[in-house]
Parts: sequence; structure tokens; C-alpha cells
Amino acid sequence: MAGTGLLGIIVLCLLAFIGSTHPQLQMNFYAKSCPKAEKIVRDYVKDHIPNAPSLAASFIRMHFHDCFVRGCDASVLLNVSSGEKNAVPNQTLRGFDFIDRVKSLVEAECPGVVSCADILTLITRDSVVTIGGPFWKVPTGRRDGVISNVTEANTRIPGPFDNFTTLHRLFSNQGLDTKDLVLLSGAHTIGLAHCPAFSRRLYNSTAPGGVDPTLDSEYAANLKANKCKTPNDNTTKVEMDPGSRNTFDLSYYTLLTKRRGLFQSDAALTRNSTSLALINQLLSNPLKFFYAEFAKSMEKMGRINVKTGSEGEIRKQCAFVNS
Repeated sequence: MAGTGLLGIIVLCLLAFIGSTHPQLQMNFYAKSCPKAEKIVRDYVKDHIPNAPSLAASFIRMHFHDCFVRGCDASVLLNVSSGEKNAVPNQTLRGFDFIDRVKSLVEAECPGVVSCADILTLITRDSVVTIGGPFWKVPTGRRDGVISNVTEANTRIPGPFDNFTTLHRLFSNQGLDTKDLVLLSGAHTIGLAHCPAFSRRLYNSTAPGGVDPTLDSEYAANLKANKCKTPNDNTTKVEMDPGSRNTFDLSYYTLLTKRRGLFQSDAALTRNSTSLALINQLLSNPLKFFYAEFAKSMEKMGRINVKTGSEGEIRKQCAFVNS
């Protein structure tokens, strides 16, 4: 019996050792293999995002959608006929050409070294910082995935009409909690949305007038009169945070408490006592508190099911797997 116990301890120690030696993300992963990589990304972002600040919101959304499907492996960037780009939540994503240009600059400096997954993660952080938003640490060492599946994207990415139960389940599936849900939803403080993402709240509700009763009536009337005049308007874009869409601030949460969250998923955050308490906590603290907490959740999201070591590959072009 004693011998068996000793053997068990040895096996556990061996497993712990193997687990500890598995490659992990780390700060300055490319310090030796491509020391200028992060500066190349940062400089390009600083030069171009001021001319297109709305791309900051696009990159947060793209990074978010990527990480929720097979982890943060840049699978959303692949041009595949049945790939993630074709999923309903991803059909309005933009900025792919921006990523391709950054990738080409990094490849010219260090061919086959820096992953598209790391480039997307760095671009997201740097673009938010460039428009005056929070900074967060981006440990690197991600590898690129080789599979992109439209069905997985359609079922795993939270949608604008989801209720709290669905949102909580989809976030929990990725190791994220209610606090992360509230904080990451705060990214809606910047950016635009297309009418079909919320027009159901204006025209298809069973309530009188067809308007969702959880949406402020004055706000709804303004949207119907001046923005989404028809429910199927696919061209008009609407600010998710009216009057503050290029400023990373707390006004998104203030609007939620006034029933002026644009999406059903926004309103859902006020229907749960835990998430509502978190919203009120953010509003009762200085902006820097939100920045610090948002940074933690972004770094946490950026670690979802990452591929490291010999997993996946380092794509030569972000839109295609290596031949």
C-alpha cells in the first residue's frame, strides 16, 4: 500500500511538472525573435486610427467574436466559404484590410514569427488607447488556428437580442463571469450599430405601438422618427452611446439606468440584480476605476483557449492557412 501511495505521488508530481512546462502566454514573447513587432503594430495604429476612430470599436468587436469561437486564434480572419466571416454576427465586421497591412509590415521585419492572433489582440488594445481609452496588458505567444466554422460562430457569439440567462451561459462557457459580462459590454460606449440589430424593439414588440416596454419611450420614438424609419433598414448606422460614441467613458452605463441601452442585451443587464449592482458600482466610482476593471476583463478574455507552443501555426497571411 505504501508503495502504491508513493507511486501515486510521483505520478501527480510528474503531471504537475508537465502542466507547468506547457507553453503559456507571456509579456514580450517576441523580445528575441522579433523585438520590433509590438512597436510596428503600435506605430501603425497611432498613425491611422486618429483618421478612422470608429475602427477601435470594430476591433474590440472582432477580437471578442474571435475569442468566443475556438479561443483567441484569429479564426475569424480566415477566408473560408463556410467560415466565421459568414456567420450572422460577423457580416458587419470591418477592418480586415487594416489587419492585413499590419501583418505585412510585421512579416517584412520577421517572416513567419508573429501570429495573426497576437496582431489582432495588440491592434485592439492599441486602437482603444489611441482614442483615449484604457490600457491593458497584452501577453503574447498565441498561435493561429486552422479551422473556421460558421455554425460555431452563429451559436457561440452573444447576440443583441439575447436575454440575461443566455448571455450568462455564453460567457460562462468561455470562463467569464457576470462581472466580465458587465465590463465587456461597456465597450458599447464606442461604435455604431445597424438598425436590424435592434429594430425588433421598435416594431415587433407585443406591447402597444410595437415598442419594447423596457426601452425608454422618448428614445424609441426618436429612433423610429429619425434613424430606423423602417424595420429592415440595413444601411443606417446608429450610435450605441449617443453623443459620446468616440469617447471611452461611463455614459453607456448611465444610459442603461435610463432604459436607453440600444440592444435587448444591453437592457438585460439591468434586469438582473447582480449585474445591476455592478453597473451602479461603476457609476459610483471615478472613470479610472472602470478603466482598471475593464482592463482586467479584456486581458482575461484575451487568454480564452489560446493556442501556444506547437499548436496551430503562424500564418503567413491572416486570411489563409499556410499551404
